[in-house]
Amino acid sequence: MAVPYYSRGGITIYHGDCRDILPSLGVIGAILTDPPYPSYLQEEYDYNEETIRRSLERYGCHQFVFWTPSVPFPLPYSGKRIWDKRVGTNTQFEEIYERNRGTGYKIHSHYRHNNSLSASWCGDDSLRHPSQKPIRLMRELVADLSPGLILDPFMGSGTTLRAAKDLGREAVGIEVEERYCEMAAERMRQEVLEFTD
Repeated sequence: MAVPYYSRGGITIYHGDCRDILPSLGVIGAILTDPPYPSYLQEEYDYNEETIRRSLERYGCHQFVFWTPSVPFPLPYSGKRIWDKRVGTNTQFEEIYERNRGTGYKIHSHYRHNNSLSASWCGDDSLRHPSQKPIRLMRELVADLSPGLILDPFMGSGTTLRAAKDLGREAVGIEVEERYCEMAAERMRQEVLEFTD
């Protein structure tokens, strides 16, 4: 049984490889994750389609999975959303595949922030993670997830868990890089603040 890196108030973080930790978890109500996918950060993120497939297919729960528009999504899905980053860069949007529930399409428009000034303007923290998602976007997705424990097997800086905490949901995150586990744990130590979206 894996020992949590952090556990408090319904939020648990595990440091390690999700392939090793997932078998020890109990019932999962929903998944919200941004797995490593084929991109210019492919080597840094150690992209492995089989790991992603096994990690997500083992659960028949409601899922939102971020993905690149440049490569076909490798799993069956029931709906699709788009994160419009509202910026004029090469990656103007990301796809969010909905699995095991939902049949519609929806666009979420939230600025991508990559420095402290733009993050502050968006009401967020600027962390040193190259794929950090906006907290407002993640709150919208968490609010649309089925009830129960939320899992993020590729946690990164912990935005899924922070959104879950803000909305009073229980969540588990798994991250292979210890520096990101500490970053996420620090975010979880902050109190839930009033927010307006």
